[in-house]
Amino acid sequence: MLQLPNQTGFYKGKVRDVYFIGEKHLAMIVSDRISAFDVVLPRPIPFKGQVLNQIASEFLDATADILPNWKIATPLPNATIGLRCETFPVEMVVRGNLAGHAWRTYKSGVRTLCGVSLPEGMKENDFFPQPIITPTTKAHEGHDEDIAKDEIINRGLISKTHYEQLENYALALFERGKQIAQSRGLILVDTKYEFGKIGETIYLIDEIHTPDSSRYFYADGYEDRQSKGEIQKQLSKEFVREWLMANGFQGKDGQQVPEMTDEVVNNISDRYIELFEKVTGKDFVKELVSEDEMRNKLSGAIHLL
Repeated sequence: MLQLPNQTGFYKGKVRDVYFIGEKHLAMIVSDRISAFDVVLPRPIPFKGQVLNQIASEFLDATADILPNWKIATPLPNATIGLRCETFPVEMVVRGNLAGHAWRTYKSGVRTLCGVSLPEGMKENDFFPQPIITPTTKAHEGHDEDIAKDEIINRGLISKTHYEQLENYALALFERGKQIAQSRGLILVDTKYEFGKIGETIYLIDEIHTPDSSRYFYADGYEDRQSKGEIQKQLSKEFVREWLMANGFQGKDGQQVPEMTDEVVNNISDRYIELFEKVTGKDFVKELVSEDEMRNKLSGAIHLL
């Protein structure tokens, strides 16, 4: 843990270390920790923090015309300084395709997810007629849980007016993400957005369109693979979940995380870097940052606030 100028608090999340600066700002360091099924896995993934932070930074800039966001500066490849917002206690999950958790729910025979009716006759990875929003609670510990719009409003988690604004923002962000993905030969399958507010102004916060928050398919060959019932070629963290499930782990009590060998760790790192290059269209430059450099650059950026 660093000590930064005017630091007023610290929060360690599953992946991110958040330093509260004064009353209005924060510094977020994206670590190389990796989580799946809401469990932090025992070994870090080299350069994962840099990948997540740089993708998020790029997409925050690319969507700033839709709504303001928390980012002020990215003084380090794995760190961002920004505005401290009052966080809405719900994550807005937008799904364009029947994949991941939605598919596992559908496959079990359930036809409603977070209060949203799912059409009959769909196959895994099919497109929904239009994107759907399936919110989850935002848990500080343990598992996030599915929740319906009506329950969110009835429980007073978010007002009806604010929730409808978040819905509109989430769908607009997803549409922008789909357009950018399409230009790079990808399909943005599903993703999550988090929002906060300062006064009555809503801000996009945290990450956006990263492999930790999103799932992408390769567009080339998608239709052919669907018609043949084949597995889609994808870029996301889902391959980590699939590896864990294949080795008997889904984050349930009594289950043990399988051994993360060097080969497994390096393969995960390579997949993150591949996604960075595919999503951004840029070459990935590996940057190692020492703790002293991190402290000095963050301190310098904080003094400019």
